Amino acid sequence: MTSKKRQSPWKVLIAIALGIIIGDCTQQGKSIFGIDLFSSLHPFYEFFGSLFINALTLVVIPLVASSVITGIARIGDQKSVGRLGLKMVTFYISTTLLAILIGLFFVNIIGPGLSITPEHVSSSADLTDMKHQLVETHANHRFSELLLKIIPSNIFAAFAKTEMLGIIFFSLLFGYCISKVKSHFSQTVLDFAKGIFQIMIEFTHVVIKFLPIGVFFLVAKTMSETGLHSLYSLGLFTVTIFLGFIFFTLVALPLLLKWIAKVSPVRHFKAMTPAIITAFSTSSSSATLPITIDCVEKRAGVSNRICSLVIPLGTSLNMSGSALYECVAAMFIAQAYGIELSFVTQFSIVLLALISSIGVAGVPSASLVALIVILKTIGLPIDGIGLFIAVDRLLDMCRTAVNVFSDSCCAVLVARSEGEKSVLAKKVFD
Repeated sequence: MTSKKRQSPWKVLIAIALGIIIGDCTQQGKSIFGIDLFSSLHPFYEFFGSLFINALTLVVIPLVASSVITGIARIGDQKSVGRLGLKMVTFYISTTLLAILIGLFFVNIIGPGLSITPEHVSSSADLTDMKHQLVETHANHRFSELLLKIIPSNIFAAFAKTEMLGIIFFSLLFGYCISKVKSHFSQTVLDFAKGIFQIMIEFTHVVIKFLPIGVFFLVAKTMSETGLHSLYSLGLFTVTIFLGFIFFTLVALPLLLKWIAKVSPVRHFKAMTPAIITAFSTSSSSATLPITIDCVEKRAGVSNRICSLVIPLGTSLNMSGSALYECVAAMFIAQAYGIELSFVTQFSIVLLALISSIGVAGVPSASLVALIVILKTIGLPIDGIGLFIAVDRLLDMCRTAVNVFSDSCCAVLVARSEGEKSVLAKKVFD
């Protein structure tokens, strides 16, 4: 799900460990000989953690807009897509939506953020202001108001106010229209969007180089506020994500393979094992792409005609595991801050997770960038990322494996719908 340029996991893991230890040792309220020596450290952690969050937020609008525009323009310009493209997009949207709803179900049932006392993560004054703001936000989140936000009257105002629903809708339509205008002018605009996207990718790489430092201050801030007690809620959050991944990967997708494609899910798992292992170990759909294509074509028996189209586009567009993670993370933050979200607001989270998971595919730490889009739109505090960033690396490995497996399932379903009889046939697999 990310670029080949990866931050060393050991630096991040060391930063997490140091953040937990130092943050807990300098917890607010702790004193030595009756003297509170650590109260001044919390603003220090908060300041540098906020700098890192601001740096990530800085790339969101140009990155998402340019990514969506170039991605949609590329799909619309594919003359060979036709019927296959319609089947592909239907599968991607359906399975991503299914993954998000599974995550929403588990996070509401388990409630991992409910174990955190809201006052531990924010002052009473801040909580009061935040809840007043969210009450106003929710009042404007009636379905009709949501539609008005999706289609803004002034795109420049939407950019200025960071109204992500409007920005994403405009980018989708803009990219589609570029693919339909056949002139050197449209190519110039598309090249400009591609240039912006590539520049923002490099910009993100620069920010991600400081990931260990940012993680340290965010984790230290959380630990200094809540102490080791927050590890309990972090464990519940991780379990919630794992349950969502397991149900989606071992129940939902196999049922689609069994009932719609009429193939053996077990045989497909065996065929895709090398790609799943590579995706888990590298946390990169792009780096896994050659192995995924090899497994789908040679081990699962999908034709090159379908495989060469579905798998590369799936790597860019199909982010089921990431979307599930983003939905659960947003709900977790709301629970931790003691904020009850209405049904319409939860629907907005589902919609945003669906669109933003496509919009930032292939970007380093894509899920964090997509999550910022959701949090800013709903009105939840971006600092809440610090509550779970300690386990983001592990979950990144898992969600990438889920994304890759979902891509392979799409290839099988499309191939079977096109009448290919040799898909996962015993003679091919053996």
